[in-house]
Amino acid sequence: MLDIAIIGAGPAGLLTALRLHQAGYRPTIYESVQELRPLGVGVDIKVYGTKEIEEIGLLDEFRALSVDAEDSIFFNAHGQEIYAEKCGVHMGYLNEQRFVHRGRLQMLFLRTVLERLGADAVKADTRVTGYSQDDDRVTLQIQHGDGTTEEVSHDAVIAADGINSAVRRQMRPESSTPHYSGITMWRGVTVHPPFLNGRTILHIGDPRVSSMIIYPIQDDVDGNGNQLINWVVEYERDETVEDWNQQGTVDEILPLYDTVELPFLDVQQLMRDAREVYLFPLIRHDPLDDWVDGRVVLLGDAAHAMYPRGGNGISQALVDAHVIVDQLVAHPDDPHAAFTAYDAIRREPVNRIVMNMRGEGYEVIRRMVAERTDGRPFDDIETVLPLAEADAIFSKYHALVGAPRPGRDAGEATGYRTWAAPKAPAS
Repeated sequence: MLDIAIIGAGPAGLLTALRLHQAGYRPTIYESVQELRPLGVGVDIKVYGTKEIEEIGLLDEFRALSVDAEDSIFFNAHGQEIYAEKCGVHMGYLNEQRFVHRGRLQMLFLRTVLERLGADAVKADTRVTGYSQDDDRVTLQIQHGDGTTEEVSHDAVIAADGINSAVRRQMRPESSTPHYSGITMWRGVTVHPPFLNGRTILHIGDPRVSSMIIYPIQDDVDGNGNQLINWVVEYERDETVEDWNQQGTVDEILPLYDTVELPFLDVQQLMRDAREVYLFPLIRHDPLDDWVDGRVVLLGDAAHAMYPRGGNGISQALVDAHVIVDQLVAHPDDPHAAFTAYDAIRREPVNRIVMNMRGEGYEVIRRMVAERTDGRPFDDIETVLPLAEADAIFSKYHALVGAPRPGRDAGEATGYRTWAAPKAPAS
């Protein structure tokens, strides 16, 4: 049985370890952080991501710390509804779509790794700075938090060390310089009473100016029935530092939502009441044309960092883990063959998603409405963006990410509108 190292104890690295353990391996995980804590904000786990979590036996635990996604509704900058669709099992998929705090999901994976693989499975405060290899082994250069260094050797290495991957920099130096997109994301969480059915994600605004996404990530967060609501705002800004932990304020973005009037939620007050706000510049990482170097392979954000739109980054990483372990089982004595097969299966389709997320994905419908109405309120959305046209856009998107909409083979429309859109003001 191969001795495998995983670099990075984020969700992708931890789930890969659990997948490897299912197949009989006992990997070692190297993590640069001294103490893993539940940091971050919300993530949207798509149906195919939930399937991966179910297959490692954690569906019940995942349900307990997340929120079932039922509805996804799109609004223009005036709070008028454009389009809606059901999510997960409510649309007819076999698996649920769920909203969760990224840090809580990571802690679930971490606890399970320690329970199943043992307390010494994760080597914290241990930064991998580079590697070398020969025909039989990979040697990792390690720097510990106390400043000491050492070298460790393994049969194969899976690098899940994230957007700033040291392994990616060494493996593909020509493709490791990121480029700022010109867009910064404000990401915040607010304790708030449930809105609508408590299981809805909102997409709001004219994306030519700014875009806002809102969804709940934890039920009854305070014992009083309130939810923890995750919200994200995109806005062009002079920013260059790629850092999830930059703290910010909402002062700059509040005026962008002066025109939004929703009957069930005050989005500006939601931002003002935020428990914490982080800034994260959207950085473009060039798609790679190879994820493999001998006995070393990239996985998750290290392989295919994508804009955090549409919930596909983390969900695609979970699929990576499944495929890479399947290929190691199929090639038990040849990690290079296994990694090459994984690369052949995953890289091209995931790179297509990366490029799609650089655009607007299905959020394009809000820009289309803004352009067709010159940013003004509309009288009848059906004359601006017919339901059939919007439905076709969404069907194409879901197929792109590997989750074709149920019922589409029969020509069934799956999108809908929840209520009559508000009429334009008389003035």
